[in-house]
Amino acid sequence: MKTRRFTGAHLLAAVVLTAVVCVGGSILIFRASMGTYGASLLEGLKLVEDKFVGEYDETAAVDAALEGLVSGLGDRWSYYLTEEEYQAQNQRRTNQYVGIGVTVTYEREDGLLIQEVTAGGPAEAAGLRSGEVITAVDGVSLAGDARFEGSSLIQGEEGTTVSLEVLGAGGVSRTVEVARASMDTDPVEYEMLEGDVGYVRLLNFYDNSAARLEAAVAELQAQGAQAMIFDMRDNGGGYLSQLTDMLDFLLPEGPIFIIRDKAGHEEVTYSDASCVDLPMVVLVNEDTYSAAEFFAAELQEWGVARIVGEPTSGKGYSQQTFALPHGGAIAISTGAYFTGSGTSLIGTGLTLDQEIYQTGEGDAQLEAALELLKP
Repeated sequence: MKTRRFTGAHLLAAVVLTAVVCVGGSILIFRASMGTYGASLLEGLKLVEDKFVGEYDETAAVDAALEGLVSGLGDRWSYYLTEEEYQAQNQRRTNQYVGIGVTVTYEREDGLLIQEVTAGGPAEAAGLRSGEVITAVDGVSLAGDARFEGSSLIQGEEGTTVSLEVLGAGGVSRTVEVARASMDTDPVEYEMLEGDVGYVRLLNFYDNSAARLEAAVAELQAQGAQAMIFDMRDNGGGYLSQLTDMLDFLLPEGPIFIIRDKAGHEEVTYSDASCVDLPMVVLVNEDTYSAAEFFAAELQEWGVARIVGEPTSGKGYSQQTFALPHGGAIAISTGAYFTGSGTSLIGTGLTLDQEIYQTGEGDAQLEAALELLKP
């Protein structure tokens, strides 16, 4: 690990609370109102520079300092990202990834079992098939616990090649060279269920999610859907712009979202008159957060949907992510949000129409939703 002495310039530039710091293109002035606390921070940094005799790993120390700063806010929704974590988050939020186009499971002890091969992807072009097992990546065996690192080994820079040892269905091994490429991740899964009920599962609220949800609903309506189930279970949320686009598409004319900043300024988002006039149910669980939780609350408030599932956390703050000069970022709560009628979910979470927990056999929550939608 590379170590070196800190300089005041390095640390002051990285820690944000300097006299003048660029954050995401904006200039934050070190405010006099911080007074003693800001002065103490700067004094501590100066003492480290002048007096400490040891050596530091610069990246680790800066990451720890910034993580401590955000942790000290006492806000469960604010967080710090290292440079690597920030880059990974940005990539994930595009609903894209660089890989070969396979879905794998860890059920085999000898490697990664290919569950699905993406049509038109590099893996399909290289001849990989579902049911085969990737046993090594670039000569590194994936047997045993090593298989849990297999996905990260397969991913890499776009345009590079990865060498895979593949065990075929007939027990014959072969070496396959596969070029990595940028692949789209579809955030929406949908199908028509019994009773002409359209089912849409949304994985996140990141790039293109609103357009994909609208396309899925339109396709199900074209197939004759008479009701809709939106599955928001295990959905951690995403961009507010995607949320409000979805609500605008689904709901009639009126206020659908209110956000209030630290100064008390409010911004209200309105839906137009166009809407989807079908009975709806939203499925939620304890891992339904943020935009996903609000989606359910707003549809319920308008009287167009009922909510089935488990109690939720009651998130009511939105976060902004600010890039820092050293490559990391801090995401901090900068706005409180409310339903169109002014209701906050903080401390309460969703009001469930039916509180139902999974039993391990079948999908009790989905079955309850289907029962609610019967004529």
